[in-house]
Amino acid sequence: MANQTLQLARLLREEGVMVELIQVNRPYRPHWSGRLRGVRAAFRLLPYLAHLWRSTHKVQLFHVMANSGWSWHLFAAPAIWIAWLRGIPVIVNYRGGEAHAFFEKAFFWMKPSLRRIDAIIVPSGFLEAVFEKHGFSTSLVPNIIDLSRFSPKSGGEAPSRTNFPQIIVTRNLEAIYDNATALRAFGIVRHAFPAATLIVAGSGPERQTLEELAAGLGIANAVTFTGRVDNERMAALYRSADIMVNPSLADNMPISVLEALASGIPVVSTDVGGVPYLVEHEKTALLVPARNPEAMAHAILVLLNNPDKATEIRKAGVESVQRYTWSNVRMSLLSVYEQALANADRSRAGVK
Repeated sequence: MANQTLQLARLLREEGVMVELIQVNRPYRPHWSGRLRGVRAAFRLLPYLAHLWRSTHKVQLFHVMANSGWSWHLFAAPAIWIAWLRGIPVIVNYRGGEAHAFFEKAFFWMKPSLRRIDAIIVPSGFLEAVFEKHGFSTSLVPNIIDLSRFSPKSGGEAPSRTNFPQIIVTRNLEAIYDNATALRAFGIVRHAFPAATLIVAGSGPERQTLEELAAGLGIANAVTFTGRVDNERMAALYRSADIMVNPSLADNMPISVLEALASGIPVVSTDVGGVPYLVEHEKTALLVPARNPEAMAHAILVLLNNPDKATEIRKAGVESVQRYTWSNVRMSLLSVYEQALANADRSRAGVK
């Protein structure tokens, strides 16, 4: 979500829009406060709230990037209420992959905030359905993919069957992304392709556990854990790969899948959350059940053993991401902005 936020801010500025970006994870100040477990969150939260309040003197509209869990309660909800108190129209851009479970548990507490929103933006039909189930309408504004950065490798057709395939996983090393299943699936693939390699591009608290699992599966020498990767290097990693695997347990509209599609890499993904709204099984990707390394390995082997099918899926994937370019997304987003501002103007006129 951070990369999408930064990209959106840049694109809006290029349109001539004045954008003030308010971070929720700025460095702790003073620096030593980051060592105070239990209270350090306040050293971020209070400056964030103060920054929000000050910004109401300068902006016409709040665009809140929202997620599930404590992120909603600590960051999204306060922004909504500050905007409402100051008479600033507010749009919530909701992106939580675990939205269904979160809404079932916390909707009672979310509802008062949602009633003070001028518009809700969601990037997928999955989230659109979640909000509709709870009585709130939304506007569909997809994620944005930068095709100047993520594009297919030069040379036209994908290579024929290789005995040295490179597979890539680009999710953070957290339990929700279930990288363990990707490792187990890769272990199965190695029986058919002993020279196959796996790149795990991401950082997170599960790294040591995953490294130990790779050693236990006897594949440690074929797996590379890169740690955190910036956008430029990530684009190069995609272009060097033969298949991208997305093993997550919950997802909305994963930008990593869009990046792989734009890079011309066939995708094997779990069929969770919003993923089936993003790609079509057997057409733009291969979808498998979550926590099923055998099914994941089978899908990978289908692509490795059938280059024609891999090329067909690759081409369809590249074509499908065109709708996520800024030129196609901008009108949807700007029309939501214009409507929210017009409604605010009418409300002020009514008060007068």
